[in-house]
Amino acid sequence: MRLLLISSSNVHGYGYLDHAEAEIRSVLEGRRSVAFVPFALQNHDAYTEKVRERLGLMDFAVTQVRTAADVAGAEAIFIGGGNTFRLLKHLYDGGFVDVIRDRVRNGGAPYIGSSAGTNVATLSIRTTNDMPIVYPPTFDALGFVSFQINPHYLDPDPNSTHKGETRADRIREFHEENDTPVVGLREGSMLRVENGVATLIGEKTARIFHRGQEPFELPAGSPVEV
Repeated sequence: MRLLLISSSNVHGYGYLDHAEAEIRSVLEGRRSVAFVPFALQNHDAYTEKVRERLGLMDFAVTQVRTAADVAGAEAIFIGGGNTFRLLKHLYDGGFVDVIRDRVRNGGAPYIGSSAGTNVATLSIRTTNDMPIVYPPTFDALGFVSFQINPHYLDPDPNSTHKGETRADRIREFHEENDTPVVGLREGSMLRVENGVATLIGEKTARIFHRGQEPFELPAGSPVEV
């Protein structure tokens, strides 16, 4: 499998997907077209046009995924951000899950996910930040990596007067009920997965959480060893 799992498409100081352009080009090397899965947002056509315009600047043709047949022969697959619950429900309802799994796992198509698209590349969507606006039949996701990811991970702000739970608190709650490690992936960071190894890409560290242990920082350029 060849994967690029992006924390967020929009990063402060950059245009849409600008910070990830070099890695997108790298993971799509040898490919000319990308099948875009727009189900995380309500307006699929408008979302696809946005992605088509941006990837077109990199000379990639973008086709909109509407049925599972659109994925079966895809050169590459990109699942964009939005609401993770809506995305996963649509993937199951439309019969996309097994088709995407097969196409990516056998090396037929590189996979790019951003935000919600990164969430569904993991074992489950249990560590998403999104509200459950719809009910997918299960929280189980595509399972391309053996750990969970929390995209858009935010560090606690010691100067904030906010008294609600932090992202670290939410992940600790997850580990009260689950054993799976969690990667807190900050905006601007990505994971490149190739030959079974996930490597942190970008300028920021990632926060790694294990059940019953203190979290620690993973330096950029390091493999994720969980």
